Amino acid sequence: MEMQQVRYFVALADTLNFTRAAEKCNVSQPALTRAIQQLEHELGGPLFHRERGNTHLSELGRMMLPYLAGVDEQCKAAKEQAKAVKKLERATLTIGTMCTIGPQLVSNLMIRFQAAHPDVEVRVVDAGAPQMIEMLEKGELEVAIVGVPGELPESLHQLPVFQERFVILLPPNHRLVAHDEVKAAELDKEPYVSRSNCEVFEPVRKELNTRGVYLRKVFSSPRDDWVQGMIQAGLGLGFFPEFSVTYPDLVVRPLVDPTFYRTVYLATVRGRPHSPAVGAFVQEARRFPWPSSRLPAPVAETIVVGEQVMAVG
Repeated sequence: MEMQQVRYFVALADTLNFTRAAEKCNVSQPALTRAIQQLEHELGGPLFHRERGNTHLSELGRMMLPYLAGVDEQCKAAKEQAKAVKKLERATLTIGTMCTIGPQLVSNLMIRFQAAHPDVEVRVVDAGAPQMIEMLEKGELEVAIVGVPGELPESLHQLPVFQERFVILLPPNHRLVAHDEVKAAELDKEPYVSRSNCEVFEPVRKELNTRGVYLRKVFSSPRDDWVQGMIQAGLGLGFFPEFSVTYPDLVVRPLVDPTFYRTVYLATVRGRPHSPAVGAFVQEARRFPWPSSRLPAPVAETIVVGEQVMAVG
């Protein structure tokens, strides 16, 4: 059974006239007649009784009408939905963002995108990097904002959107607050409040250990708000991406000798056809005024943990 046969049947059932039905479907009468005959052959009996001046539905035709009319309506609705999606009307866009990406940045980008495309429903999924990459590859996400140590899989197209340095978070009464910047050597044996979902800390820890710097972990949580709350309470210091700090009472100091950076990317699956909503979001992300971290001067040493590249100056 073909969709044009269904459409011709519904038109003929409505007009009960082969000529008018053919005109309504914009086909020739012989083409419509052949299509109806083929449909009757598939369904095993006549759908119309053809009498001079009196074409009417057969018993089988009356039985089939609600089913085939429903199929025709669903087909029309599907076409309308497809047109709406192409025009970014009633479209849905599923975006992933790592929980370590600054919430203010993400919310500002979403607000700008929704203002430009109010008919697109945006769903944001918050997850860790490994889960997000897996969801992208499975098609459960259409686009993701990620910043991970090492290379992203070759299956993903990566658009770098900003670089972000890592900073030290201090409670207001900490001894290092008096410093304009914190050297890595000053962190040795300091109590450390750990972000257990920090994808970059393991390579950072190894780098610090090679320099004889060992932090003393006193608390760990996957929730950034809990970690920042513990730092504010004076439990220890923290290591955070600069733009993910949300507690205003915490003291932020640049970490130097070395300074650690990461690159944050907009990722999509390479070679996969994407919806117009994805294209519109990528264009909005390109125009978005992403922040830019600046290296403290003079530059002593920089380690870009998002790309595993070390530049020594």
